[in-house]
Order: sequence, then C-alpha cells, then structure tokens
Amino acid sequence: MVNLVTGASGILGSYMVAELVKHGEKVVACRQTNSSLEPIQKVFALKFDDWEEQYKKVEWRTLDISSLLSIEAALQGVDTVYHCAGFVSFHASDRVKLFQINEQGTANMVNVCLALPGLLFCHVSSVGTLNNSEHRGALDETVFWKSTGKEGDYAISKYNAEREVWRGMEEGLKAVIVNPGVILAPAFWHQSSLELIHRAYKGNRFYTNGQTAYVMADDVAGVMHKLVKQKMFGKRFVVFENNYSYRTVFELLRMGFHYKGKLVEVPAGVLKVISALERFFSFFIGRDVVLNPSVMRAAFNKQSYTRELLNKTLNHEFTPVPGGIAKLCEIYLKEQKSIPAKSSGSGA
Repeated sequence: MVNLVTGASGILGSYMVAELVKHGEKVVACRQTNSSLEPIQKVFALKFDDWEEQYKKVEWRTLDISSLLSIEAALQGVDTVYHCAGFVSFHASDRVKLFQINEQGTANMVNVCLALPGLLFCHVSSVGTLNNSEHRGALDETVFWKSTGKEGDYAISKYNAEREVWRGMEEGLKAVIVNPGVILAPAFWHQSSLELIHRAYKGNRFYTNGQTAYVMADDVAGVMHKLVKQKMFGKRFVVFENNYSYRTVFELLRMGFHYKGKLVEVPAGVLKVISALERFFSFFIGRDVVLNPSVMRAAFNKQSYTRELLNKTLNHEFTPVPGGIAKLCEIYLKEQKSIPAKSSGSGA
C-alpha cells in the first residue's frame, strides 16, 4: 500500500507523514519546490528516537496542484491519497490564492483520482464549513452550509473544496472527509493558528469572549489513518478534542510560559473602534486590514461542536489540549533558549 500526502511540509501534512511511517507504511510526501523541510524534520525528531533513519523512508515528490499533469505524475504507483494541502489566510489580498489552492486545487486532485479506479481519498476540510446560523445547539456533521453573505473567503474556499469531494464521491470516488477544529502542533510557530503561541510568548494579555474547538495534530493524523483503514468512505467526521474559550487557551499558554498577571478582556465595542481605525489608515498605507469582518466574527463566536459520530465510529483517545499546550510551550521555550540573540519576551 503506497500513501501519498499532499501538503506534506505543512502542519497537518507533516504529522500525517510521521503517522504513516510509524505504522510501517510506504509514504510519498508531496511539497512545492520552495517549501522548507526543516519543520517536518523537527516533527520527526520529536516523534522518533532514530528520526533520521525514519525520515529516510519518506519519498519526496514535487507537486503543483494547479497542474493536472503534475498531479498525474505524483500519483504514479499510489493507492491512497491524504489531501492535506491547503492555504489559510484572512487577508483580502490572498482571496485569489485561497480559491486557487483550496477549491480549484482540490477539484484537480479529485478529477485525477477519479481517473484512477480503486484509489482511496481522505480530504482535510474544516469546522468552518459547518456553517448555519439557524442551527441551534452544538454543530456536527449533519449541519450543512447555509450562506448569510457574511462568510469569509477562507471558509467559502474550504466549503467549495468540500463540495468538490462530495461531487467526486457521487461519481464513484472512495473518499472520507475530516473537519478538524483549530490544530495545534510544535515546529510551525508562525503558521496559521499557531501564531497564537508566538503572541502568547511575546506577552499577549488580551482576549475576546469567544470559543471554538481545538485538537492536536497527532490526533487528526491518527483519526485520518484509522478512518481510511476502516473504509469509512462516503462520510465526514468532525475531529477535535474539546471546545475551549479563548480566555482558557491564553490562560493555558501564559501558564506554560510561566507568566503572571491577569488577562484583559477586549469588549466588542472597543475592537470595532480599533477595526474602524485600522481600515481608515490602511486606505492610506495600502496594507491589509487584520481586523476584517471575518476575523471580528470569529473573535466573538461562541459556537460549540460535538463529535458523537466519531466517538461511535472509532475508539480514539484524544490528547487533552491543556496538556498539549503545556508541551508546546515547553518545546517553544527550549527552541528560544537555543537562539541567544532572541529576546525572551515580556511577561508583564
């Protein structure tokens, strides 16, 4: 059995590669030409005592998911695809790239896979596609997209990508979809959701009154592997450990970094004023607005999720996020100590 992992140099892709190697499976890891392999090497060093030997088992191939020919070449001799490649951004200037990678890239992967009978496919979506403002209670796999016109480009691009996979399943593709919450993992400190680790280290004391679902990357990779092995095709599964408020997450981070002092809640009214000022000045300096509408909604979103279907389907024990965050902080601090010129941050 030969497994191909797209986005293998990214957060989840790196852990998916390591998960497959751990189980003694053959792995073809795909990346873009200019992607750094240092983070995935750090992941292997964390997971294996003989990480260099384990890392040598990985076959690397370059992949451009905008090219059908590139995809066809990468899939030679492959039996299973774990489609982890994706782009996360909430900046207006990245709109075209979001849809090129998340939507069109997934459509290309699905189309080529459909031409290869028997190929198995596992697609990484997001809890952001469980979008229905009329739904009451915790969100699960039964909640399908209902647009309000206020959704951000990232969520729309992931929803459209998921639709491509559902279309593929209707045409005969054996596929399963996972919808993970916010993924936490070491070695990717300045990417995607893991920016919050860096901000906490720098002394951030501010939080908004929202919450969402969190999960460790190890768990998402483990669940994906199990779902494929058990042939749970034609379905999707919400994957997360638990729901946590932003306050709780930042409290855990500050504890992990040994910082004292109380956190400060930022009311919605104050953030709206800051957002308005940012939009005003961005007009003159030509910079993306960070506090855009989608970010503002997420900051105060109190949505919760449930994974009852996954619990009934798999026997998987999740790593508690509080313990996972403590480990993340420990690893981050060790890395900072190895960089003498780096400031230790502010814990005021």
